[in-house]
Amino acid sequence: MPTAAPHRIVCANEKGGTGKSTTAVHIAVALAYRGAKVVAFDLDARQRTLHRYLENRAETERRRGVTLPGGISAVHDGADPAALEDRVAELARGADFVIFDTPGRDDPLARHVATEADTLVTPMNDSFVDFDLIGQVDAETFKVRKLSFYAELIWEARKQRAMTQLRDGRRAMDWVVVRNRVQHVDARNQRRIDLALGELSKRVGFRVSSGLSERVIYRELFPSGLTLLDKGHLGELGTSHLVARQELRTLVANLNLPFAASAPVPASAAA
Repeated sequence: MPTAAPHRIVCANEKGGTGKSTTAVHIAVALAYRGAKVVAFDLDARQRTLHRYLENRAETERRRGVTLPGGISAVHDGADPAALEDRVAELARGADFVIFDTPGRDDPLARHVATEADTLVTPMNDSFVDFDLIGQVDAETFKVRKLSFYAELIWEARKQRAMTQLRDGRRAMDWVVVRNRVQHVDARNQRRIDLALGELSKRVGFRVSSGLSERVIYRELFPSGLTLLDKGHLGELGTSHLVARQELRTLVANLNLPFAASAPVPASAAA
């Protein structure tokens, strides 16, 4: 278990609707099931999706008289990185992981936490509309023509981290692009995105992971705050739900997080 500063996981993409909050809350619950102390910061003070999800989860605990692994959550508003860091230092003392959910727009705090991430998770839908947020492609060949401002920001942050890593004892940043809502029926588009992501990953050094498919169950569970890991509280699950649970487990495993990778999954979360 980490004994130094908590490992920072940042779910960030300057485009909305890519599944950042859903990804963030499921990572938080998966880590909590492994015994980690998790603190989650919702930096989207208007929508508060991550915070509301965990509030609903706490309410389900009270209503049913059960204990559900989760974590502390807080909403942070403002544009001052120093004020955010003060709050992180206060709430995340002794935590193993701090998770940040960022708004789907260019935002000073989102930029700050992205450049300070130990694990940066960038969910994207499987389309060139979303791809454009990290790189631009040629209209004929679909080869990457240039990096986006966001990709250049992260590239520079990773270079700065590498230069000071040994001196400051900081972790290298691991950037993971997570492909959510993959549409397997459009094989041609998927192959083109495969090639473009492969080319761009070599240029800026991110890894690519499969993510969460488009499933109604994720939206249905929001009012209760439950996740697909809460086996004993969901009733009977269909085959598609079991597949979705495996998607989630695969995603968390692909993040290669410290402590979580080797920790056993309690029986309550097992399939």
